[in-house]
Amino acid sequence: MLAGLSTRSYSAGLEPVGKTVEAEARSTSSSVVSRRFVTATAARLSEFRSRDLSAHRFLVVFADGFDFAGHTMVGALGVSADGVKIPLGVVEGSTENSTVVRGLMTGIGDRGLDATGGVLFVLDGGKALHRAVKDVFGANAVIQRCRLHKERNVADYLPEAERAFVLQKMRRAWKNPDPKEALRDLRSLATQLEQVNPDAAGSLWEGLEDMFTVTRLKVTGTLLKSVATTNPVESAVEIVRHHARNVKRWRDGDMRLRWAAADMDQAAHQYRRVKGYRQHPQLAAALLAATAEQDGTATVTEAVPV
Repeated sequence: MLAGLSTRSYSAGLEPVGKTVEAEARSTSSSVVSRRFVTATAARLSEFRSRDLSAHRFLVVFADGFDFAGHTMVGALGVSADGVKIPLGVVEGSTENSTVVRGLMTGIGDRGLDATGGVLFVLDGGKALHRAVKDVFGANAVIQRCRLHKERNVADYLPEAERAFVLQKMRRAWKNPDPKEALRDLRSLATQLEQVNPDAAGSLWEGLEDMFTVTRLKVTGTLLKSVATTNPVESAVEIVRHHARNVKRWRDGDMRLRWAAADMDQAAHQYRRVKGYRQHPQLAAALLAATAEQDGTATVTEAVPV
């Protein structure tokens, strides 16, 4: 089923074992296969939501909202110290729903995700998600807002003729290794936009400080491309959608959650290690320095170049 085979075609996927055995085969009808799949995915959803995470040292957690079968969901994907991508959880609701996202983050913490030493949370623009991460993980959560989401949000308010200029300015700031200078440039751009397009300016101002967290951590090169956006979790979602492409009728209840959890778990076998994972030791040192500075337990202020 997760490979895209429909319930009606289930028997075609079985191994040929001879006419006598085929004639006596049972439990291959569409309805029986469907019931077995519901039972199996319900068990996988339960296991997925209760899986122990304490065996891993997570350096990065990506969290993003996505559309799945007409409903909004929020998924979280972790990256361990050795670069392995591990699905952490999925809930139904949006990143602006404080109850939903708090439940997701609390569940991840309760299952053993230890943020001691710092974890880089790469999030979309949802304010509730940002607040939930901070409430659950406190000063150990170092937040980076997705730069790609920011570009899309600002561009949506702009006429076609003005988008190229504004996006060029934003991307130039992303590449600037000096976070103060880059932040100053985008603040200047936001001030200019206030005169001609207040909505675009407001979108740019929102969460602007968090756009340069990775720059302040001195993250560079391949790893920068991996952790400046929520692309890794979006890629995981695309695998989920592909696996569920043949589902024509989505019923009420937990069907979407069962499929999403089962697919995310299954897709983990297709994941490659995050690009730039060889720079993780330096990232770990930079996160430790940043969190120590936030909680006042150390005087370290200079992150180690990554």
